Amino acid sequence: MASKYQRLTFEKVKTYSIRERFSKVRTEDFAGMVNRDTTIQEFIDRLPNILMGQEFREFVNHYRNAIQQGKQIVWMMGAHTIKVGLNPLIIELMKQKRIRHLALNGAGVIHDVEVAMWGTTSEDVATGLQDGSFGMARETAEFINGALAENAGNDLGYGESVARKLVEARAPNLHLSLLANAYLNDVPLSIHPALGTEIIHQHPNLNGPAFGEKSLLDFQVFSHSLSQLSEGSIVCNVGSAVILPEVFLKALTVVRNLGYPAYGFYSAVFDMIRHYRPTVNVMQRPTQNTGKGYYFVGHHEIMIPLLAGAIL
Repeated sequence: MASKYQRLTFEKVKTYSIRERFSKVRTEDFAGMVNRDTTIQEFIDRLPNILMGQEFREFVNHYRNAIQQGKQIVWMMGAHTIKVGLNPLIIELMKQKRIRHLALNGAGVIHDVEVAMWGTTSEDVATGLQDGSFGMARETAEFINGALAENAGNDLGYGESVARKLVEARAPNLHLSLLANAYLNDVPLSIHPALGTEIIHQHPNLNGPAFGEKSLLDFQVFSHSLSQLSEGSIVCNVGSAVILPEVFLKALTVVRNLGYPAYGFYSAVFDMIRHYRPTVNVMQRPTQNTGKGYYFVGHHEIMIPLLAGAIL
């Protein structure tokens, strides 16, 4: 029985040899074998030269070149990186000048102070929210809000004010404090809080004018560090989905507006999932036409030790 539908037959389709075709994957790009004795360098060398394996190796090489050439290296970090125990690695990177500016959000200060002073942090939010006790730890707010209020009117910014107080208080875990070790190792430090997003804003001892003044000073400290960006510099955003990508975009705009040649650098986002603002504000827009941006997805407690091992 004849069909009432017309068909396109393929007898005259043109073909070619696979040997003439460009292929994106080759066997020489496959992964190499690793085992318990493999060094970090060998591990990186044996990653597949495909997609994120290729991108990670490429970024590590850019980072190493920046270190060797004395380029600016800026890290922006969310508070979760502190809560998963990465402070010792970040501190070592600062000591060895593998990080030359550290920017934190306001929550990062809270967790860092609690670790330094009392050796514990990260409360049970769901439980505390039920009876209104969430965020009401008296000592945390007294320490941070006190540091800001005590320095009202002077030239110290948010990070420097709190870091100095930790040092002067001889915090029991000072060796684990990002703020204190940045201060002691002359690594510029800036804090970028947002009013109403942190537990210290719930307390009656918050000095609003001092909080605003110190935040502005740190925005200027951050902007100065970004003015040192140049071709081959490094910018990392680790675990900040909104605040620091927004602050970075505004500070970079100011720097370029003032005529600084902050172009041609390499940016990388490390986070557990892809977010809009880190993608466009750190990876894409700042490196448009010059430099390159990367995005690495994975848990901080795995990815950051791997990165640190590759560049230390």
